[in-house]
Amino acid sequence: MIRVVVCDDQALIRTGFVAILGAQPDMEVVGEASDGPSAVATALRLQPDVVVMDIQMPGLDGIEATRQLAGPGVGNPMKVLVVTTFNVDSYVYEALRAGASGFLLKDARPPELIGAVRTIAGGEALLDPAVTRQLVGRFAARVRRDEGSALTGLTPRELEVLKLIAAGQSNAEIAATLVISAETVKTYVSRILTKLNLRDRVQAVVLAYRTGLVSADG
Repeated sequence: MIRVVVCDDQALIRTGFVAILGAQPDMEVVGEASDGPSAVATALRLQPDVVVMDIQMPGLDGIEATRQLAGPGVGNPMKVLVVTTFNVDSYVYEALRAGASGFLLKDARPPELIGAVRTIAGGEALLDPAVTRQLVGRFAARVRRDEGSALTGLTPRELEVLKLIAAGQSNAEIAATLVISAETVKTYVSRILTKLNLRDRVQAVVLAYRTGLVSADG
């Protein structure tokens, strides 16, 4: 059973998420929160498998709440799914840097929300290629620093795989592109994350844009 905490200051949206997720046979909504401080407190108290987190909340925004639950230095980081709209895309980038495992637009269909929670609960990062390119690419370019040296330990093949990860490709798609097995791709991804000291694919994508390995222009 996937235990979920839903955090959103808009009662209608929060109630909708709770109804959708609570109706799934493999999910249980164990808590709700309507502001940032209670979101952090509720998540820490209940230790859910996934926290569905709105970005714009009173008291403490979703970015800082995510950082407190999943950011650098957190001993047992939680899996946070950020929900947002296109008009706060800069916040999405910052939320991903803060440790979120993925993001979803608020106008997503119910099956997409359900699938997102299952994906993140299963240990995978949730990335939409088009949205990733539009959001992460644009804002990483603005704050890009000289971090190219962070990639010097990667082999040419690992850099190739990282580029495809940043393009939003799944392991199966990367395997097809490079004509190698999915198991080999899985090994490459694991090595990349280990070498770069990253937790998941989301962080790998952010770093790929920040270093200039890939850009929003392709």
